[in-house]
Amino acid sequence: MAGIQIDDFFPGKKRTAGDDVFLAEKSMFQTLVGAAAASPTRDYDPAAALAGVRREFGEHGGVNMSIEPSATFTVMEPETMRRMFDGELGPDHDFFIYSRHFNPTVLNLSRQLAALEGTEAAYCTASGMAAISSVLLQLCSGGGHVVASATLYGGTHALLTHFLPRTCNITTTFVDITDHEAVKNAIVQGRTQVLFFESMSNPTLTVADIPELSKLAHDKGIMVVVDNTFSPMVLSPARLGADVIVHSISKFISGGADVIAGAVCGPASLVNSMMDLHQGALMLLGPTMNAKVAFELSERIPHLGLRMKEHCRRAMEYATRMKELGLRVVYPGLEDHPQHLLLNSMANKGYGFGGLLCLDMESEENANRLMHHLQNSSQFGLIAVSLGYYETLMSCSGSSTSSELNAKEKALAGISPGLVRMSIGYTGTLEQKWSQFEKAISRMTDSSTLFNKNQ
Repeated sequence: MAGIQIDDFFPGKKRTAGDDVFLAEKSMFQTLVGAAAASPTRDYDPAAALAGVRREFGEHGGVNMSIEPSATFTVMEPETMRRMFDGELGPDHDFFIYSRHFNPTVLNLSRQLAALEGTEAAYCTASGMAAISSVLLQLCSGGGHVVASATLYGGTHALLTHFLPRTCNITTTFVDITDHEAVKNAIVQGRTQVLFFESMSNPTLTVADIPELSKLAHDKGIMVVVDNTFSPMVLSPARLGADVIVHSISKFISGGADVIAGAVCGPASLVNSMMDLHQGALMLLGPTMNAKVAFELSERIPHLGLRMKEHCRRAMEYATRMKELGLRVVYPGLEDHPQHLLLNSMANKGYGFGGLLCLDMESEENANRLMHHLQNSSQFGLIAVSLGYYETLMSCSGSSTSSELNAKEKALAGISPGLVRMSIGYTGTLEQKWSQFEKAISRMTDSSTLFNKNQ
């Protein structure tokens, strides 16, 4: 099937005499997104970009869009089917083939994700790992090479360490992403195809210098793929030079811990190639998002900015107070964080420094005792993996979401045995939740393992 152009990401009714209005709407949106992707200023606001997305109304004039749950789509004439498979007709004319290819409801959500990240196009997937694996398989050929941050989500690390080498002979060199000389030296000219890192690392909250890393990679002719799951609204990697942004929508963007979903945001040429009938990773591997899930998510995105601001506000306040208690706190909003100034220079104004913080309890035993009291003695939060929920979620990373890494890999990634990752929620009042935290701390009998007053 011929490549689908950028117009295909703006489905409307079949062309009529009113097409000029429809085209004007598309042109306006393309201008908005293009400007966002190119602008290096600190004045960019993802909320404003989202507000400019063309509105989809319901079939009967409802203020909410209609859900298109169909797996397959009919045509009026048999000849139309051939033209669709030849690439002459597509979603830009409201012609759809099959929902593994394009679905109107998923396309609407994808437009929102493209606006959020300031990219030409986007398409949504069944999970964050589906987005990551599909992008890497699209960009890398058999025998290819990836340079990646040593500190990554455990599932991503396992994909790069075990699965891709075994199935595709795609190998990865892991580096300290803050050591730009090491990144440069790891690139194999003519073989390395992707530089992959997280904008804010899981779980250590190391902040990547996206502009410098992007320039370094582009000078070598390499694509830059950034996982921005930890910092939607806060950071806009495409604006800072990255080529492709991936998300686990399951986290902050969803906000409800009830949906598994992902997204690929990037150039229209890449998204089109990933949906190609013959060689597209999204089309052929089939990590399809359900239209009903897409509808639910599209209704949550308008208040993502408000949610992120509160996640970040509380994380900053708690991190400051925890530090004053003598706890070993890792949070990019604190001035003693190694990349505090860097993040401040890259972040979109008004969204804070992220909704996660870490407490280093030194040992897994101490970490487990703290989490036990925080959940069972004071109801400060819940012991659970994932993040971005309206309740505070906490886990000991080394024995949970980073357990795919061996001891040497954890040491290289800077993950201590007692590192507790906290995704800060916003239920209750701030003072109410802080009193619950203090109550849990008071239950800890051996305070010497908790506090380091000299730090």
